[in-house]
Amino acid sequence: MATLQAATTSTGAIVSNPQAVRELCESHCFGTLDWEVTEGGELTIWGYDDFEVYEARENGLPDYEGGIVTHEFLRTLADHLEPDEELDIQTAGFTKCRFPVLAKRYVVRDGGVSHADLRSLDPIDE
Repeated sequence: MATLQAATTSTGAIVSNPQAVRELCESHCFGTLDWEVTEGGELTIWGYDDFEVYEARENGLPDYEGGIVTHEFLRTLADHLEPDEELDIQTAGFTKCRFPVLAKRYVVRDGGVSHADLRSLDPIDE
């Protein structure tokens, strides 16, 4: 059996309403990832797993039937970031030596969300 081994980390970003962001995070499941909103309002996400977000059921377990809601979660979170703040979430991982390796990035800023992975390929400028 092959198991995905991944790590996720983020920059810290200041949110405008720390309590609202805590409630948003508590209503979602992040697998084995951890998150924190400090008293100063800085949100960070980290841990040894892929960054995939599910809604949480009343018992706190992930709602797998509802599917992955990562993009919806991040779009909602974007409304809570302070102006000029940026939350950069990066995940890297692998399953044995199988192709492709996992690499993805989400950047939340200016009310929007951007995503990147290894599927795009641009020529190298000379």
